[in-house]
Amino acid sequence: MSHSEVFPSTPGPSTPITASYTYHSALPTASGPYILGVDEAGRGPVLGPLVYGVAYCPASWQDDLGELGFDDSKQLSADTRSTLYETLSSHQENLGWAVRVLSPQNISAGMLKGTPINLNQQSKDATILLIREVLDKGIDLSEIYVDALGSTKDYGEYLTKLFPGIKITVETKADSKYKIVGAASVAAKKTRDVCIETWCFEESDYTPPAAGLGSGYPSGAFTFDPNTKDWLQAAVSPVFGFPKLVRFSWQTVKTILEKRAHPVKWIDEDGENLIDMFKTAQGLDKGRCGVAKDLHLASVTSF
Repeated sequence: MSHSEVFPSTPGPSTPITASYTYHSALPTASGPYILGVDEAGRGPVLGPLVYGVAYCPASWQDDLGELGFDDSKQLSADTRSTLYETLSSHQENLGWAVRVLSPQNISAGMLKGTPINLNQQSKDATILLIREVLDKGIDLSEIYVDALGSTKDYGEYLTKLFPGIKITVETKADSKYKIVGAASVAAKKTRDVCIETWCFEESDYTPPAAGLGSGYPSGAFTFDPNTKDWLQAAVSPVFGFPKLVRFSWQTVKTILEKRAHPVKWIDEDGENLIDMFKTAQGLDKGRCGVAKDLHLASVTSF
């Protein structure tokens, strides 16, 4: 990738991705109604963000869109994706697009909450957010095409309730069936690829392993990448774990940490109750709680 190339949907090689964010292209000016496609890139990898993309154009412009070469981004070469990414912004009168970049730390924090927010729900939230923001910008949507997430029937009914008056189509492999979904697929995939390739580590003085990251898939019958597996093994710190590029809620990461990282003993393990540690002690330690005693703290009455 050339340093002179511009990828407006990414923060750039000197800016770390510390939180999820949304990018919108310039708003098209052609008259509607518009159709909109939705697709994602990066649901499965253990490394980097999950990116949802939308693309939208006037329904009357679909034939022109079909001539531009958009398709399922996974079936396109990296060079073709780069060319089509530029194409997304080359027809500003008729073609708009946006991405929602879910940072790896936000993905994992959601999945590990007391009441977990699983990846499917986070994906739905990203899709709904993008659609609502496009509508809020004044785009008149008549049809929405979505690459399937779970049951096509249930998801279609769910979106129809949220967006009444708009025809919703949810299908598997929609990115290869509908060019507008293919355009969204390119926006999502190229954004994620560049985020990974130009990842800026926010950890101070961190030196990543010399080995390449690979595809981000450390396991799986069809997606196994030994380069990613080797990178994870080299990147783990027994004290600090992994950098924030890594989705620490993934089972692969948990397994490596269990084997390679130092165990942590919390103060309320082995039957101790954290509340009891703050109760006032009796006898010689009367007036001092357990925390104060363990930390050798004492009241100061004069200086």
